[in-house]
Amino acid sequence: MEKIEQIIANQLLQIKAIKLQPANPFTWASGWKSPIYCDNRVTLSFPEVRNAIKNAFADQIKALYPNAELIAGVATGAIAQAALVADIMNLPMIYVRPTAKEHGMGNQIEGELKPGQKVVVIEDLISTGGSSLKAVEALRAGGAEVLGMVAIFTYGFKTAENNFVNANVQLNTLSNYNALVQEALNTGYITAEMLETLAEWRVNPETWNK
Repeated sequence: MEKIEQIIANQLLQIKAIKLQPANPFTWASGWKSPIYCDNRVTLSFPEVRNAIKNAFADQIKALYPNAELIAGVATGAIAQAALVADIMNLPMIYVRPTAKEHGMGNQIEGELKPGQKVVVIEDLISTGGSSLKAVEALRAGGAEVLGMVAIFTYGFKTAENNFVNANVQLNTLSNYNALVQEALNTGYITAEMLETLAEWRVNPETWNK
């Protein structure tokens, strides 16, 4: 039986939410060159994939965080995902902006957060983890007890792993870079010759192909 990480990886490839182009790298907003590009917002346009992710998130949260009282989405990519999960679990939901608004109420957290509430944070993608952990900081500052974070996909960078350990945040993902590469190889999306390029990028993404 296929593991959930393989199933999700396959679905992300099928709908082109993830693209692999070792010979024609993408440029990320950070300026990094990358043979891989992930846009999990695409999943919302495909009901079968959207439902698979929603159900997998709910199952994961029930298993890992049975005491969860509130679902928090990281803006903007995970707002819809968080709403879907909160709905199926019949839990309240909030979302966290990167920074506080400069008008109106000046909120960074949208929705009702009660002091001491046990929160699970939902994210769509983990690269270095920086923006995701800023959301955790905001929630903790608002009085939340952050149980952990769940995400659709992680690149698996060592930097991200260290950042989550240092922030004392447990991270669990539905799929990951290793599962993706293996699934891409199994389905003929990439060739064995491309594996070396992908491995080199994974080790030093900030300096790769410069």
